Amino acid sequence: MQKFAILSKKDDLSTQIKNRIYDELIYKGFLYDEKDPELVIAVGGDGTFLRTIHKYVNDLEKLLFVGIHTGTLGFFSSYDSHEVERFLEDCGQMSFVRKNLPLLEINIHSSKETHCLYALNEIRVENVIRTQLMRVYVEDVYLETFRGTGMCISTQAGSSAYNRSLGGAILHEGLDLLQITEITGIHHQAYRSLGSPLIVPHDVTIRLESDDFCEAILCYDHESLKLRKDSCVTVNYSKKVVQMIGRPNTNYIERLKNLF
Repeated sequence: MQKFAILSKKDDLSTQIKNRIYDELIYKGFLYDEKDPELVIAVGGDGTFLRTIHKYVNDLEKLLFVGIHTGTLGFFSSYDSHEVERFLEDCGQMSFVRKNLPLLEINIHSSKETHCLYALNEIRVENVIRTQLMRVYVEDVYLETFRGTGMCISTQAGSSAYNRSLGGAILHEGLDLLQITEITGIHHQAYRSLGSPLIVPHDVTIRLESDDFCEAILCYDHESLKLRKDSCVTVNYSKKVVQMIGRPNTNYIERLKNLF
């Protein structure tokens, strides 16, 4: 592994660390190649890491990613800002632990167009203009007709992100599961839906349909796409994975404690 790229936040600390890593890796004989790297370094928080993944989403099979934490949250980061020396030592010795993070694959079909998108944390179908009605299917089995703002489908990694703010469960690292969580559902005598997060196996497909998705937005991580009236959304785990490297013995519970 010789070619690398660095993406960072624009704050002073992140910029300083980016420049330091660049200088040291060049000195060690690495080559900087942002178009065709083998190692991609994200300096910042989880938002920076997500933007980095989406930048290289079409080349994931040949890339390794590592995060250096300088932001608010560093759930995807293997090194804190004060551990740059250790990261550089690990680069020199290539003494990394590897793990794969699965991606969601989102297919959107309508009479006029088709999209295939990917997300590391979650996808959300939301309508903040009016009450959204949508039918939810799990493996082609009808689950419910939901009425409310929308629906969130998250990975294990994304369970501690937007899903957590909705009251969803946090899934421990290593659990390849999907979670379906309602966003402000309407519950009264006329209409009811499940009202609780639903955790399903990783190999199922979830489908969201509606008679009218006008004014609804599909959000995938930090990106978004406006839905058409007749859009149909299917979600499942992709064959694509994010190949992360980092230091050994980073404890999930210790990282979780940083959230609160």
